[in-house]
Amino acid sequence: MINSKLKVHYLTVLAIMALMLLSANGCSDNSSSDGDDINETPTAFYYGADLSYVNEMEDCGATYKNSNGNAQDPYVIFKNKGANLVRLRLWHNPTWTNYSNFQDVKKSIQHAKNQGMEVLLDFHYSDTWADPSKQQIPAAWLNSINDTDALGNLLYNYTYNTLLELSNEGLLPDIVQVGNEINPMILQDGDLVWPIDWVRNSALINKGISAVRAIAEAENEDIEVMLHIAQPENGLWWFEQATDNGVTDFDWIGLSYYPLWSDYSLDDVQTPLSTLINTYNKKLMVVETAYPFTLENADNANNILGSSALINGYPASQQGQLDYLNQLKSVIENAGGQGLVYWEPAWVSTGCYTLWAQGSHWDNATLFDNNNQATLGMQFYNASLND
Repeated sequence: MINSKLKVHYLTVLAIMALMLLSANGCSDNSSSDGDDINETPTAFYYGADLSYVNEMEDCGATYKNSNGNAQDPYVIFKNKGANLVRLRLWHNPTWTNYSNFQDVKKSIQHAKNQGMEVLLDFHYSDTWADPSKQQIPAAWLNSINDTDALGNLLYNYTYNTLLELSNEGLLPDIVQVGNEINPMILQDGDLVWPIDWVRNSALINKGISAVRAIAEAENEDIEVMLHIAQPENGLWWFEQATDNGVTDFDWIGLSYYPLWSDYSLDDVQTPLSTLINTYNKKLMVVETAYPFTLENADNANNILGSSALINGYPASQQGQLDYLNQLKSVIENAGGQGLVYWEPAWVSTGCYTLWAQGSHWDNATLFDNNNQATLGMQFYNASLND
């Protein structure tokens, strides 16, 4: 009698275990077959390239070559090297250029998505370059500059409607920057006002964030929010002031890091990066950096990164460029950061003009040499192929 009861109990346990296994397998099968879950696994580290200039450079006659010297689509070159993120700037209504406007950005996003790369969309909230020295309000919004509520609604609607149209065309970005290098107060006119009016500034930034959150919810998509500050030392005070004034609903701390203009050298920049990550419990990415592979100038546009940009131990050579990138990547990872984007690696020299001169002010700091062939620095991206 006892043996029979034990037998029945044993068979019951086996049956329950079988049902549990079937249930688990069923859940697993459903998850893996659901296309919406493809991107649920987060990217371990973003190896990025800001390719905002590519369309313009190609229209100006530039042809990009891979490491073997063969002409190839630049997006394919970066993808094949291991890049997994493309960053793109967006100006509101840049009447002085046909690039980095909405139509141009849509074209670029499509190129990135065709290669299976994720997209970081950088709203400048300006008709031109926004950075620590200027945050020029779009001309169309100027009449509302002193009406924070009205200006906030303009910013919200523009952000939401831009992302909605991108969604309708299957072009939603994965990460959205609410402003570019927003060290000063955003949406100003002319000379910058200091100190920051945080009642105004937090209201406007939160409007942008709310628009991203709203479109993500409406479209049932996961879109992350980044706030971008130039240089780590400025990130320390800026994020303290921002969070003290109610700007807290963001996912990423984005930083520009150019040693030439930073208080921190490559040897000690890990400290502020770690401090920012640990203090605010946010993900961190360096979204702008670069290093020259030569000090020669290929055209009439003066190079921005000259001899003063060099770091001891990292010459202006292709190997020096690669070593700098590999070292900075290690610093970011050791600090707990999760990404590194090279700024304008494809802004090569052409016969076209910038706002300032003919050619490129970055031709000695791209990831293509003066024959438009990929430099050794491009090997930085290879690391992601082994992750």
